[in-house]
Amino acid sequence: MKVPFTWKPTGWFMIAWSEQIPVGAAIPLRYFGGHQVAYRDEAGVAHVLDAHCPHLGAHLGHGGKVNGDCIECPYHGWGYGPDGVNRYIPYEDRPNVSHALKAWPVIEQHECVFVWHDPAGGPPRWELPNVFELAPEVGSSDSGDYYRAYPELSNFYSREPVHPQIVLENAPDSVHFKYVHNAGSDPVLEHWEATGTRYDTIAGWPNPRTNSPDDIALRIYSYAAGVGASFAVFDGVEHYRLIFFTTPVDDETSDMFYSIWWPRASGDPSPAPPPETQERVRRLYLQTLLDDLGIWRHQIYIETPAFAKQDAKPYGALRKWARQFYEIEP
Repeated sequence: MKVPFTWKPTGWFMIAWSEQIPVGAAIPLRYFGGHQVAYRDEAGVAHVLDAHCPHLGAHLGHGGKVNGDCIECPYHGWGYGPDGVNRYIPYEDRPNVSHALKAWPVIEQHECVFVWHDPAGGPPRWELPNVFELAPEVGSSDSGDYYRAYPELSNFYSREPVHPQIVLENAPDSVHFKYVHNAGSDPVLEHWEATGTRYDTIAGWPNPRTNSPDDIALRIYSYAAGVGASFAVFDGVEHYRLIFFTTPVDDETSDMFYSIWWPRASGDPSPAPPPETQERVRRLYLQTLLDDLGIWRHQIYIETPAFAKQDAKPYGALRKWARQFYEIEP
């Protein structure tokens, strides 16, 4: 997909679900046109470094070992700390601190691992929202109110030819639900707002049984925090929360991470949703991403769209808002 902006935007991006990085494991990654290694140290903390050892270029994610809070190169045993600095060389009496690996800022919340990407190498400039703290309009909640999302209620799509902004532009597009997802009524974009690093929308689905525009059967509260980070809270005939992260791999493709947190049945202590819930959520809700991908995989980016009247303002505001995250030339 050709776009007039970079595939290396600034922001928070998902790289894994927490369970995919167990204690003591070194996991190879490939994002933003480079190679990284994720590892979880012996204290349980996740770290991400650039992958290739400055000594002779071995990839730390292929055979690297965790030692305390360090990761050891599989080639000659050089150990690097979470800051990317060489801590030890097993056959020397001192480390070589002249060449450090890039250390990626990492946060881990609601079962997911995220890195901060800034092409200029700067530190994080905003906080990533927590999916359980969004939509105060529908009441407070915490992770204990929901079944876990991974692995039962999560989908991963690798190397898709989709830029993160294409995904983001779903936020003000309530109309597509009727045509792409076969929605039973015409949804309405009730509110949109671009403030700082957030773009928020509220869409409502009128109750098809009453045909009254004021009788809303379902509302979606959507939140974007940068071009790669999307959150949503569904409230009404169904209630659940989801995240959808699109992380660029290179200048042509992205990985997609999609997770749903479904309300826990009263009295059910299990972390995993029961089989009937898994089947229903996958059939009715996780499937919607495949519907969208059927469009996105073949879509081109139109710089000057022939907007419908109701599209112009929310789409125009979103595209103007998104420019702040493209700090390098494409």
